[in-house]
Amino acid sequence: MRKLISSIIILSTLSYVNAAPDKKGAYSTPEDASNDPDFALQGEYQGTYTKSNGKEARVGIQVIALGDETFRAVGFEGGLPGDGWDLGEKSEAEARRSDDGSVTFMKDDGGASAVLKMGKLQIKGNDNNVIGTLNRIERKSTTLGLKAPEGAIELFNGTSLEHWKQGARITKNKLLMEGVNSIRNNFKDFTLHIEFRLPYMPKARGQGRSNSGMFLLGTEVQMLDSFGLSGEPNECGGIYKWRRPDLNMCYPPLSWQTYDVEFKAAKNGDAPIMTVKHNGVIIHEQVKLRKKNSQGSIQLQNHSNPVRYRNIWILEKD
Repeated sequence: MRKLISSIIILSTLSYVNAAPDKKGAYSTPEDASNDPDFALQGEYQGTYTKSNGKEARVGIQVIALGDETFRAVGFEGGLPGDGWDLGEKSEAEARRSDDGSVTFMKDDGGASAVLKMGKLQIKGNDNNVIGTLNRIERKSTTLGLKAPEGAIELFNGTSLEHWKQGARITKNKLLMEGVNSIRNNFKDFTLHIEFRLPYMPKARGQGRSNSGMFLLGTEVQMLDSFGLSGEPNECGGIYKWRRPDLNMCYPPLSWQTYDVEFKAAKNGDAPIMTVKHNGVIIHEQVKLRKKNSQGSIQLQNHSNPVRYRNIWILEKD
């Protein structure tokens, strides 16, 4: 019996250590994704560097894992999106990981470079001298963990599926799974809060990369791993295929992110109006929608990617 128990423990340990992505290449938890060495390098880096005129400047860089030890870096003068970026032109470069574990991103002109290693990103000038060091940071939405106010309906708090139609599912660690539709279909004016986590799918591209969507009375706000992308209408935060977000606020995959919505349904023939915050930053403000629905349901789309949700509540307005 003791040998049998020992064997079970060993097998369990091995299955955890060697956790693999699903058939679509998706890692659904940070613990599983940590088995891919690329996961530890991707993310957001921020710091300062010395410009050619001798002045110090703030900069943010997003490093996106593309699979097979390949990465893309996107640089933002002034800081990261939503945290200082001056909205000017971005710089981009791709590179592979070297044998020593570092990744060196080069400018097209062969001058300045950025070397990523051990959680730091060093910026080097034309003479190969270090002119700045950026540290890896993990941002958190300013509305993460926002509690439901008095009078709100907790659509999902980790303990019940009572507000969702048959077929809704919960993970072992009490997270809501993709592909659910609210039982109620007569929501009108409301404030909505939702927290979501996109899986890590480094080899996927476009709409195949951690796809879901939040439908409010028939209007979809896209959920997609658009970390480091331009922020198109079919990317994260976009009103699907219609309006791009004012700013791409998508965090790296497997970070908890938030949408906070103010919604006014159609009345007297007028269009519905919606304001959306992504990770605490307004990305759609008082937008008049095309679908003139006066009431409807809340839906979280299923594209067979393991997107997870928690802390969903709605406060209806008179």
